[in-house]
Amino acid sequence: MALSGLNQTYKNIRRLRTILNVLFKNGFGHLIERLKLQHLISAGQRVFGHKRYPPLEADRISMPIRVRMVFEELGPTFIKLGQLLSIRTDLIPEEFATEFRKLQDRVPPVPFPEIRAQIESELKAPLESVFSYVDPIPYGAASIAQVHEATLLDGRQVVVKVQRPKIEEIIDTDINILFHLAALLDRYVPESKVYSPSDIVDEFSKSIKRELDFTIEAGNTQRFYDNFAKDRHVVIPKVFWELTTKKVLVLERLRGLRIDQIEAMKERGWDTAKIALLGCKIFLRQILEHGFFHADPHPGNLLVMAEDVLAMIDFGIVGRLDRELKESCSVIFFSLLNKDYDRLVQEYIKIGFTSPETNIRHFRQDFIEFLETYLDRPLKLLNIGEIITHTVEISLRHRIRTPKDLILLGKTLLFIESIGTKLDPNISLLAISRPYARRLLSRRFHPQRLLSEARANLLDLSDLIRPLPRQLRTLIQKLIDGQLEIEFVHLGLENLINEIDRSSNRIAFGLIISSLIIGSSIVMHTQIGPAFLGLPLIGIIGYMSAGIMGLWLVISILRSGKL
Repeated sequence: MALSGLNQTYKNIRRLRTILNVLFKNGFGHLIERLKLQHLISAGQRVFGHKRYPPLEADRISMPIRVRMVFEELGPTFIKLGQLLSIRTDLIPEEFATEFRKLQDRVPPVPFPEIRAQIESELKAPLESVFSYVDPIPYGAASIAQVHEATLLDGRQVVVKVQRPKIEEIIDTDINILFHLAALLDRYVPESKVYSPSDIVDEFSKSIKRELDFTIEAGNTQRFYDNFAKDRHVVIPKVFWELTTKKVLVLERLRGLRIDQIEAMKERGWDTAKIALLGCKIFLRQILEHGFFHADPHPGNLLVMAEDVLAMIDFGIVGRLDRELKESCSVIFFSLLNKDYDRLVQEYIKIGFTSPETNIRHFRQDFIEFLETYLDRPLKLLNIGEIITHTVEISLRHRIRTPKDLILLGKTLLFIESIGTKLDPNISLLAISRPYARRLLSRRFHPQRLLSEARANLLDLSDLIRPLPRQLRTLIQKLIDGQLEIEFVHLGLENLINEIDRSSNRIAFGLIISSLIIGSSIVMHTQIGPAFLGLPLIGIIGYMSAGIMGLWLVISILRSGKL
């Protein structure tokens, strides 16, 4: 056990060095110093290390671009992290999110013999005893898995999603390091706390571990299959549970036109306006009725099988709306239709998470100013996804955290509205949403529902009041006994301490250099000790040492960017 732990520690340190070297050569040396990790970069590299670009060019390349370059070079885990952050505009500025959307999750495929071994290991059976044919060439290869077409022994066409060998071990190592770096950011870079580094890594860790378990994606697919089981206009692939494990997922193979192949649809005589309307209705049902929606509806995941039949595939990313959030969405839709600004602001504040720095009045002013300029457009030009996205940006400026699933919803609606307007330029998702929102709101004010909520509120009030006398008695007794303690936490002093420490070190270093120069000058003047070329050797060595140390000090100051 101890040997295994030692081996893991060695891997972590080696990988951490790699990450720091990539950060360093992309111009983030100052960050490494603030995190107290400069000792993990060799002295030679720190002084003479080659950067990807000259210092002056580094100033012209924006930080979002450089962070994207770092993520691309560091591989699968960091590409996935960037992709997660690209939709979290409530956590990071929009310019970073825009840059992270450029990250491509395409890698060379794993050789088929390794994939075959992975499938046989997971299914505990020879490949030939399960499939009559498996295409050795994948039609999709990403950093976590690759997908192969196959045929079962009974002739049914399927797709087999196979996890890349050892990818879980690689991701675990990177996540351990990310947690360590996030803790250092929290401790030594106080201004980073507005982005909650530890929370981001924690969310990412949960997200990617769910993605590594294919049974979760299979469960999502099954839920969609059940939700639309009675709808002949929607096709969801069947899950072959007996052939599905954490690392292998087998689904029914569906064939159809990608939803962006508009010319091919017209050649078949299909009415693209009907297809657009069908797609909008399907997603509004997911959002406002099921509270469970496909959150990655790019054109490759939406297949048109007939003019009135739409198929959805790939349920790795889904959004969930609880009853309260579904009802809030219906209120938002109705408020947009009726241009009820006050109600819209009130509903958004209710579902957001405010911080002590939030000024509700200023947020309300900015939000209404945006709405007044936006909602004057004709109905068909009002895009719900765009409105939600802009709202999230305004919220970020005012330190209001938006629920993650609402951000996913905004991204999803943006995709749907973009695809829908290509199929039918006159379509309005907002107008189509009216009957769905009305039905949901009518349930909200149903007498039985109101009675149930009143009963629940009374129970909550009772739970709050009953322990109150005992808690007050305990508080007063502690105050009388002098045992009441108030915790004090200082913020931001770490940087001051670090700067004082760095400055004192440089002063001490400068004094040593000065002493060497003065001492060597005295030796030169008194001609003490052995000579070299007629000059005292001790004095020459002193001058050389002072010169080297002085050069080191100047380079250190220049690299820190603080003269």
